[in-house]
Amino acid sequence: MHKYHQLGDFIIGGILSQIYISSDALAFHHDPSQVETGEHIYFSASRTYQASMELLSARGRFIPNYKCSFVNNPVVAIGGPKASFCYHMATILSTYKIPQVTYASTPMKNDQSQPASFHHMFPNGAHQYMGILQLLLHFSWTWIGVMYTEEHYGEMFVNDALPMFSKRHICFDFIEKFPPVTFSTALEDMLSEGKELFSFTMRSSANVLIVCTESETMAVMRTLLHFVAFDDVPVKTKVWIMTAEMEFTSFAFQRELSIQYIHGAISLSVPSKKSLGFEKFIQLRNPIVENEDGFIKNFWEDMFACSLSKPMEEENVEPMCTGREKLENLPKTVFEMSMTGHSSSVYDAVYAVAYALHAMHLQRSKQSVMGNKGRQKLLNQQPFLLHLFLRGVSFNSSAGTKVAFNQNGELETGFDIINWVTFPNQSFHRVKVGKVDPGAPSHKVLTVHEEAIMWPSRFNQTLPLSLCNEPCLSGQSKIKKEGKPFCCYGCIPCPQGKITTQIDMDDCFQCPEDHYPNRHQDSCLPKDVSYLSYEEPLGSSLATLALSLSFITAWVLGIFVKHQNTPIVKANNRSLSYILLVSLFLCFLCALLFIGRPEKGTCLIRQAAFGCIFSVAVSCVLAKTITVILAFMATKPGSRMRKWVGGRLAWSIVVSCSLFQATLCSVWLATFPPFPHVDLHSDTREVIVECNEGSVAMFYFVLGFLGLLAAVSFTVAFLARKLPDSFHETKSITFSMLVFCSVWMTFVPTYCSTKGKYMVAVEVFSILASSAGLLGCIFFPKCYIIILRPYLNVKEQLIKRKG
Repeated sequence: MHKYHQLGDFIIGGILSQIYISSDALAFHHDPSQVETGEHIYFSASRTYQASMELLSARGRFIPNYKCSFVNNPVVAIGGPKASFCYHMATILSTYKIPQVTYASTPMKNDQSQPASFHHMFPNGAHQYMGILQLLLHFSWTWIGVMYTEEHYGEMFVNDALPMFSKRHICFDFIEKFPPVTFSTALEDMLSEGKELFSFTMRSSANVLIVCTESETMAVMRTLLHFVAFDDVPVKTKVWIMTAEMEFTSFAFQRELSIQYIHGAISLSVPSKKSLGFEKFIQLRNPIVENEDGFIKNFWEDMFACSLSKPMEEENVEPMCTGREKLENLPKTVFEMSMTGHSSSVYDAVYAVAYALHAMHLQRSKQSVMGNKGRQKLLNQQPFLLHLFLRGVSFNSSAGTKVAFNQNGELETGFDIINWVTFPNQSFHRVKVGKVDPGAPSHKVLTVHEEAIMWPSRFNQTLPLSLCNEPCLSGQSKIKKEGKPFCCYGCIPCPQGKITTQIDMDDCFQCPEDHYPNRHQDSCLPKDVSYLSYEEPLGSSLATLALSLSFITAWVLGIFVKHQNTPIVKANNRSLSYILLVSLFLCFLCALLFIGRPEKGTCLIRQAAFGCIFSVAVSCVLAKTITVILAFMATKPGSRMRKWVGGRLAWSIVVSCSLFQATLCSVWLATFPPFPHVDLHSDTREVIVECNEGSVAMFYFVLGFLGLLAAVSFTVAFLARKLPDSFHETKSITFSMLVFCSVWMTFVPTYCSTKGKYMVAVEVFSILASSAGLLGCIFFPKCYIIILRPYLNVKEQLIKRKG
């Protein structure tokens, strides 16, 4: 409770001295005899078996197991704060069916061996340990140290709670037993063991320590830390997490010792509330007036360093106590005026007993018709009956919470979360920063107001970290360290293409298909949509070039039409020249089908249009070349080639070649038509929107047929290159087909080695380059003569060249 556990005797003794529970006093009966033989409530905090036996003996006479009257029969005992006290008392009291109300901690599990007469004002220990676990998980503290005592609850915490912590990925740097604090322990041995323990604790890499001990340990810890500092052991600031069994306790000689070690500590506490009546009651305590309370005299002398009795010697004596000393003037490290969790539990225990006795007396008054014999029999059964009435107690405590017991005799409530704040003047303040409510939904069991927490000064008011190692950052994943607990791990960068978006992730993962990892591999960025668009420089340049060349082709066609009756236009089949120019014009415009976002219509027709139009153009070149060769062969005497000379053969070549290519494209479109396709995997940073050709084989068949026509045209023109030079085009065709074949031979490996929009750009460039080669090599020399050398465009010049 307070500085001394005996202070609990002082407080509760004072309270109960004001409550003499009897039938007359509570007006439960109207029998005056009961005033003298009322039931007294006895309290014990430090007695064990002997004290329990004394409760069962006559007042002032210790005769075990013998009572000569029913006067002062105990009906209930209130015990604590140590669980061991209560279990020792129960060994005796349970034999006599005397209920025991305890404010000591309870076991995590329902112990079937404990007496059924136990009633716990301390919430179930399992709720406390669950709250500590939730607190650790809330702050992501996975690397902690544990100190505990060999008391019952300390052993149960280690045996039952810590395995549960491990299942939730909490690791322990150390689990050490606190040196036992008993009167039989040699002070030197205890100090030696304690200093060794705290030196080890200060060297620990864990910033969070759980302390599961009783109240006396608080005073011992304070002393040990004081001596550790004198041994030049660095006192490293830790975040102490203390269980509700541990209250601030100190001795008078410790009032000047530092309490900074608990600054920022977090503890669980039985819910309590400031009670003005309680503080007023404390202020009225006076050893001069209260002669029957022997404890208050000793307490007063110790706290105020004075004496209430006249000294026998005049030397080295303490000053006399005046009785005017004020408890509120004592340092808070020595005496707290407010009602703490233990005080509140004792306070509620008294009220619980009072309510149960009230209910039992009401029940007894209803059965008074049974007569003296029946009443005497009922009195003998009162302790057992009180147990039943205690189970049914329900009222609101001073803290405003409901006090009620469950079927196991446990208090149905949770815990407050307290933050300890210390000040340079050796005072401290308990700040409620949250609560543990076992009856709430799972996501609301723990409530913490982080902004209200004052952390130890070492952490500069930032959330302390308590990890075995530095957390793995985003972009990294954890890797196990051999021979280390699972909380200790290494960090490795994510492999190429994978990311982690949070710290301490076990594995890296792939981004969605339409996203890619950023440079640090800690987030996914949306991929850019990639296709050869008109907006980008490459697409706009190719489109401008295609339109320019088509305009030039139309201009050349216009020149040829305007000068259609001149010798240079009429030479080598004027109609084929017109068709070739029209097909080249369409070839340049066909390139525009490859620019822009691929759609279903453009994907369907662009390759077929390209293949058919180019077939017409190349077949026209082939027809022109064959026409020139046949014309020269027909001039020889007796030649049989004269019947082939004329437009019929040329038209047959153009139509047959074009029709074959059209048939091939039709089969392609009917069986495996091209379609728009989104490629998410070829590029790590781009979504490629492209046309899937449907059948790669058909695409290369179409391209191969064009290559065949070009090769034949080149071969024929090459063989005819030495024919007499006039207005025929064999040399021009040879050079143009050389350019054409070179472009498309380069196209195939380049096309296969590129992806996305650059692959389309290669094909567009090949179309424009090959078409421009045909246009420039075949028609520009003629345009030069028509426009700049018109005097050469006459029949005499043609005859002269032939001659």
